[in-house]
Amino acid sequence: MTAARALLFASLAVITAVGIWGVVDSAGLVSVASAIVEQYFRSRGWFLMLTVSGMLFFCIALAFSRFGDIRLGADDDRPEFSTASWIAMLFAAGMGVGLLFWAVAEPLTHFEFARQYMTDSVAAEQALVTTMFHWGIHAWGIYGATALVIAYFAFRRGTPMLVSAPILYLFPQERWARVVGWSSDFMAIIAIAIGVGGSIAMGVFQVADGVNVMMGGDGAASWLVGTVFVVMVACYIPALLIDLGSGMSKLSNLAMLLAIGLVVFIVIFGPTEFLLNSILGSFGQYVTDAIPRGFQTFTFFGDQVANWFRGWTLTYMVWWIAWGPFVGVFIARISKGRTIREFVLGVLIGPILFSVIWFGAFGGIGLFETLHGAGELATVTANNAERATFALLERMPFAVVTTFVTVVAAFLFIVTSVVSAAFVLGTFSTGGDPNPKPRIRLVWGVVLGYAMILSGSMDAVKKLIALGALPFVFITVLLMVCLLKALKEEIMQ
Repeated sequence: MTAARALLFASLAVITAVGIWGVVDSAGLVSVASAIVEQYFRSRGWFLMLTVSGMLFFCIALAFSRFGDIRLGADDDRPEFSTASWIAMLFAAGMGVGLLFWAVAEPLTHFEFARQYMTDSVAAEQALVTTMFHWGIHAWGIYGATALVIAYFAFRRGTPMLVSAPILYLFPQERWARVVGWSSDFMAIIAIAIGVGGSIAMGVFQVADGVNVMMGGDGAASWLVGTVFVVMVACYIPALLIDLGSGMSKLSNLAMLLAIGLVVFIVIFGPTEFLLNSILGSFGQYVTDAIPRGFQTFTFFGDQVANWFRGWTLTYMVWWIAWGPFVGVFIARISKGRTIREFVLGVLIGPILFSVIWFGAFGGIGLFETLHGAGELATVTANNAERATFALLERMPFAVVTTFVTVVAAFLFIVTSVVSAAFVLGTFSTGGDPNPKPRIRLVWGVVLGYAMILSGSMDAVKKLIALGALPFVFITVLLMVCLLKALKEEIMQ
């Protein structure tokens, strides 16, 4: 049996076993996952934050170093996609559906927690800044560092598009490298399947709730969630069978246009002056706080704050690491021909600016209503997070239209996430083929659909994603070392 086939069978066996466990005893699965993740966060939370900040500094340092002009490919290679389409695909693959889900819910959740310790005005500002931190430059630093390593070795050194490729390329005769390399690919597949499957399940919950809102219901019934899931699978299967460029580019561009339209609508028809001020002010505060907060572990603030830190910040950081292999390989695939400097600046600036505006608008209007005495949104958020965005839209003009647009955008983000994840899993399971055959992508699309049914709640989603990603934290450090070694060798030649 070849190493690639052994990797495929082993990963499918683990995913199947976890799936059966989740169906038979979902509470037991979540309980075990929670215990492992909680212990890791308590004992190694500092290491996780240090790793995440290190990945960000790694990207920035390379962009402004003598290595920044090195092209991800041959010296005469040029980008396959336009910058606008490239950034749209980055964003859609990296975190599109999550932004729709947490647009209102996360800032309001942080606000309700923070107001226990500070005035409402300060709590509101900190709620937006904290949300931006969770979705900002550190998240994209994780994606960027992983993608940069894979893209450099694949397009500059001719290796397969695998997490293990840099390790095996630099240490071809070392037995430990073969063991670590195989384990890296195995852990990457598990992290992708569980992480992406769980995250997409979150999107399915929201789409179902949005459809329920348009139908006049109070909550999405299980049959409606199941129907949305079936329809979604039926829609993403054709996308798996067409070319990556024509498929992902068009879907991503459409999803981004809808998202931009929603932001513009919120700013124009909401309290415009308040929202523009909140976007600018919170962005300025985020720029000031981002780097120091990357090293903050809230050691001296008591158990309640420490539990919040583990439940939100550490969970988010490990969430992005779980998506790192998937988004990293996908970003690498669409970034051939760009220089390291162009790559880093595009990954770190483009998607982040949109995230800041997005949360500043949606989160800002949610905080505006709460600060002015309307507590309904906070209540909705506490009881049903997936409904918070729709509850906000119901208070705005043209609610039926905007709710429909949000549902369609969420649906498209789900489809693009599945298509890109299936593409990456196909690459892994074929020994690094940069263009896996449609039938291989289709198989993995079905597996991801199966993985989605493991989670019936946000708690389950968070814990399973964290559990799948924990082993991969250590691999990211080794990958950065490999890239530095290879770049140094190239400059010295």
